[in-house]
Amino acid sequence: MNFDTILIEQQESIATIIINRPKKLNALNKDTILELHQAFKFLENDTSVKVIIITGSGEKAFVAGADISEFADYNVEEGTELAREGQNILFDFVQNLSTPVIAAINGFALGGGLELAMAAHFRVASSNAKMGLPEVSLGVIPGYGGTQRLPQLVGKGKAMEMIMTAAMISAEEAKQYGLVNYVVEQNELIPLCEKLASKIIKNSSVAISAAIKAINANYTNCVNGYSVEIEQFGVSFGTEDFKEGTTAFLEKRKPEFE
Repeated sequence: MNFDTILIEQQESIATIIINRPKKLNALNKDTILELHQAFKFLENDTSVKVIIITGSGEKAFVAGADISEFADYNVEEGTELAREGQNILFDFVQNLSTPVIAAINGFALGGGLELAMAAHFRVASSNAKMGLPEVSLGVIPGYGGTQRLPQLVGKGKAMEMIMTAAMISAEEAKQYGLVNYVVEQNELIPLCEKLASKIIKNSSVAISAAIKAINANYTNCVNGYSVEIEQFGVSFGTEDFKEGTTAFLEKRKPEFE
C-alpha cells in the first residue's frame, strides 16, 4: 500500500509503521490518522504479520501532538466529532487489535502522540523521549482517550498532575510511573522492540489475541473482565494451537504454532 504520511516496513513476521512527517515532528492530522487506520487494518488482516511496531521518523519525535492548525477554529459540534471519529478509527481501534502493537517512542510523545502510544499494547522509549498531555495549556482537554488511559497506566493522582500542569516527563520518569516498560538509547530502541516481538512470535497468536481481549475487558465500562477471561480461556480449548501447545509440552518439544 502507498501512503503520503506513513511508511510500512516488514521483516518476516514483524511489521513497522513509521509516521513520516518530520518537518511537523510527525504531528497527527486527519490524513495521518486515516492512513494509520488503513495501515493497521491492512496489517491486522495479513496473517503473516504477528507483531506491529509503531514509531516516528527521525530522532526528535514519535508524535509531537496533533496538528492544531486543522481544528483551531472548530465549534462545539465539530470538536466533539473530531474526538469521536479519532477514537473510533484509530485509538480504540489500535487498543483492540488482535495483533500485538508495540510503541517505540523515539522522542517527543505529546498530546495525541502520547495518546497513540498509550493505545498500543505496551511501550518502549528512547532515553531522549519526553511525554506529556499539554492540552489544558491550549484551553482544551485530551480528546483521544488520554484522560482514560493515562490513569490506567500511572494511577489517578499522577495522571491528574500531568494533565493539570501540562508538564512533560522524562523517559526515566515514565518508566518509574509504569507508562513505559523499558528505556534504552536511541540506537537500541528498534532492536529491543524487535527482540521483544521475536519472543511474542514464538507463542500462540490465537492465545495472545484472546489475552488482549480479556485484559482490555477489565478497562471497559459495564464489562466483567473475569467473565471475558473465563470465556476466552474456554474458547482456547477448541483451537489447534491449544492442541499443539499441550501436545508439544507433553512430548517435551517446542510447539510449532500455525
